[in-house]
Amino acid sequence: MATGETGFDDVTFDLISVQYHSLKAGHDYGQYVRDARNAGKEDIAAFFEKVMAEDADRAQQCHRFLAELTKHGTDATSPQG
Repeated sequence: MATGETGFDDVTFDLISVQYHSLKAGHDYGQYVRDARNAGKEDIAAFFEKVMAEDADRAQQCHRFLAELTKHGTDATSPQG
């Protein structure tokens, strides 16, 4: 299994990266929803809520995959030294 510069295998690093960016984006989208509502643009607020839910689902799927990697004893979620 390839190990990137971080010491983690590439797949684990990729999952953590997608999870982080999905959670970060979801946090940012909350502000976008408020902005749209404050502007009276409910259709745009609903769009941002949909995007936020999709990112939350994506982060949860990453979490499940990471748990699966850990459970199967691959120890891919620990830095390789």
